[in-house]
Amino acid sequence: MSTDPGAAPLGPGGPGAAPLGPGGPGAAPLGPGAAPLGPGGLGGAGESELAFAAGLGLGPQMAGSFGSGRGPRLLSGGGRKATIISTISTLVVLGGLAAVFWFAPGSAAFRHAFFSPSNMWQAFIGDPKKGYYSVGEAIWLNIRMFLSAEVLILILSLVIALVRQSTGPVLFPLRVLAMIYVDFFRGVPLLLVVFAVGLGVPALRLPVISTQSSTIYGIAVLTLSYSAYVSEVYRAGLNSVHQSQLAAARSLGLSQATALRYVVLPQAFRNIIPPLLNDFISLQKDTALVGVLGAIEALQAAGIYASSVFNYSSFTVAAILFLVLTIPLARFTDRLIERDRRRRLAGALR
Repeated sequence: MSTDPGAAPLGPGGPGAAPLGPGGPGAAPLGPGAAPLGPGGLGGAGESELAFAAGLGLGPQMAGSFGSGRGPRLLSGGGRKATIISTISTLVVLGGLAAVFWFAPGSAAFRHAFFSPSNMWQAFIGDPKKGYYSVGEAIWLNIRMFLSAEVLILILSLVIALVRQSTGPVLFPLRVLAMIYVDFFRGVPLLLVVFAVGLGVPALRLPVISTQSSTIYGIAVLTLSYSAYVSEVYRAGLNSVHQSQLAAARSLGLSQATALRYVVLPQAFRNIIPPLLNDFISLQKDTALVGVLGAIEALQAAGIYASSVFNYSSFTVAAILFLVLTIPLARFTDRLIERDRRRRLAGALR
């Protein structure tokens, strides 16, 4: 690090070591010959640098540092003492909430209305002869609507984003229409769009279009509404790619379309995957709004059961099924965000 042959070596506690850090007098520059920060790279790294790297999860694990180690950030760091304290505090909080729920004056009536095991099972399996549907079977309609709308949203929103990113004067009318489309569907509540499409389109009596099922109208509504949100996610991803990437591709002889396809879009997609997954978590839940058009999805089936037997345990079943669908996707999203954070921080320290 130091070019003076007589200089004392840099290291923790090294006599005469020049301090590393911002503004440190005599700080040795970090260059190709610098000792690496990280496990085993103690040579040439001061305590402040090791603490900084460990805090980013890139160096030796330090007790009490959030993000240290390679495990989930929710549980990592702090050692055995912190684990014991967090466990005790969690048990105290959960125990307090359970006590408030259990000893409330109306607790028995509430548990029977929302957590009756027999009613939950009957709502899950259903019995059409008694006038109510299976919530467990109805959730498959939510899944089918979600998957169908997701594919259409990815395609339509990408087209809208590319149109809004275009600069040619010929596409100016399309850019204006795309901007109006995004502003409209982001500003109008989704439930109002459901009513407008699901009840208004059949009233037009158009051939083919006005004779579709409520499920088709629901998929169309979800596609129209969520494409406005996802198109902005696409635009953010496209803007996150530096213009020098496109300029370098063009200098190599690639056309605008080819550079967009092979250089810009792959980088943009990598940046927008976490926010896209967050939008699709909301999309999975919003499929329940299609039930107002008459489609027997999970929430509608739960409502039919509740109105038939005057017990709301069916809504609890529907909530549990939605949680089973959304929680794994939410944890997968968190994992992608954490991996992207580590990748970016590791690149910044190179």
